[in-house]
Amino acid sequence: MPVKDDGELLRRCLGALAQQRRRPDEIVVVDNGSSDHSAQVARDAGARVVFVDGGGIPAASAAGYDAASYDVIARLDADCLPGPAWLERVAAAFAAHPDAVAVTGGAHFIDGPKRLRQPLAAFYLGAYFGTVYLALAHIPLFGSNFALRRDAWESVSGAVHRGDAFVHDDMDLSLHLGPERRIRYVRGLGMGISMRPLFDASGFATRIRRGFHSLTIHWPHEFPWLRWARRLRR
Repeated sequence: MPVKDDGELLRRCLGALAQQRRRPDEIVVVDNGSSDHSAQVARDAGARVVFVDGGGIPAASAAGYDAASYDVIARLDADCLPGPAWLERVAAAFAAHPDAVAVTGGAHFIDGPKRLRQPLAAFYLGAYFGTVYLALAHIPLFGSNFALRRDAWESVSGAVHRGDAFVHDDMDLSLHLGPERRIRYVRGLGMGISMRPLFDASGFATRIRRGFHSLTIHWPHEFPWLRWARRLRR
């Protein structure tokens, strides 16, 4: 879990992880240069804290995966609110799909205008999964709600763009896992997320630019039609 200056939301998220029916074996919080009390909040909850100064979310996420000790690495954000069955369902998904190197799921908004939460979540996630699926030739990982096998991470850890702060780390990781490996979308693996990004017009536009950047830095070798051809050969 990467965090930067989100101590109180981190406290809420860690409280939800403490209520999981399938308890986490460990919690790794990566402090990406916070100026608040995020690191102390994590320590107070019994989490292991890793410090990364700079590099943005890609560097922080990669450092967290590197530091993880167990065979499955689950990923969420500090402002997320997982339900009590989240990790239980992650474990069940891997047991049901031994061919999958990663599993991912959707989300619902837990703040913002109540009437807009469901339609905006459907639009936001539908646009992401739909467009990125076409570009990748497979289901992409959703950064606030996924888990991957440790050996899959180790196979691509040297190739991901962890030093490029403008990259969407989940999209970049999805690209490197590639169409040769299987990522499963699991219904019911829902996650509570914040609507904050949608209230910042310039920030939302930046997210879109980062998405295009995350794709195009892999071209021409990862043009969509080449990836689809590789998927069909699989």
